[in-house]
Amino acid sequence: MIHRQTFVLLAALTLAGLLPVAGHAQAAKPAPAPVEGVDYVAIEGGQPWQPLAGKIEVVEVFAYWCHHCRDFQPMVDQWRKGLAKDVRFTYVPAAFDLQDNYARAYFAADALGAQGKTHHATFRAIHDTQAMPSRGVSVEEIATFYDGLGVNAKRTRAAMTSKATDARMQAAREFAIRSGIEGTPTIVVNGIWRVRGRTLPDVLRITDALVARERARRAASTTP
Repeated sequence: MIHRQTFVLLAALTLAGLLPVAGHAQAAKPAPAPVEGVDYVAIEGGQPWQPLAGKIEVVEVFAYWCHHCRDFQPMVDQWRKGLAKDVRFTYVPAAFDLQDNYARAYFAADALGAQGKTHHATFRAIHDTQAMPSRGVSVEEIATFYDGLGVNAKRTRAAMTSKATDARMQAAREFAIRSGIEGTPTIVVNGIWRVRGRTLPDVLRITDALVARERARRAASTTP
C-alpha cells in the first residue's frame, strides 16, 4: 500500500509576507546545490521508465486521487513550458494496485491519444467538482466520463481492459518499486535519482539541478 508524503506548502505560500523589508535591493543568492540523502536519493540499480534515446528523462509518479498531485499539476504545467529539447517529461501512474482503474484510465487515454482531453479533466472531476469518486471508480464510470469528454466509451472500455494496459500497469508497478516510491507526487530523473523536497516548488528546483547535472556529465563525457 502506498503511503503518500505530506508536502508542506505553507512556507512557499507565505514566504513573500515573511521577508524583511530591506533598505537596499540585494542580489538574489543562487540556489544551493542539491545534497544527496537530503534533496534526492540515488537509486541503487535504477533504470529509466523508457529507453533514454539521448534524452534526459523526468518522470512524475502520480495518482489522480492524490490531492497533492492535483496541487502540483499547475506548477508542472508552467515548469514544462521551459523544458529544453533534450528533456523528456513523462507521467507514470502509481500502479501499486494493478486494479487501480484511474491508473488504467491514464494508460487507456494515452493509447487512444486522448490525454489532452482527459488528464486535467480527471483531476478537476475528482478534486474540484467531485463529479467522480476518489476511490473505487469502475471501468464503466470512467468510460461514461470520458465519453462526455469526447472519447468513445466503447474504445475506453476496451483499452482499459486490454492486455497492453495490463502490461503497462505491471511495468509501472515495477518502476515504482525499484525506484523506491514512497508517496505521490514523486519525480525520478533518468531512473537513477529520486527527488525529495520540503515543498512542491522545491521538488522542481531540485529536479532542475539534477537535469543540469546530467547535462553537464554528458557534455564532459563527449569532450576530447
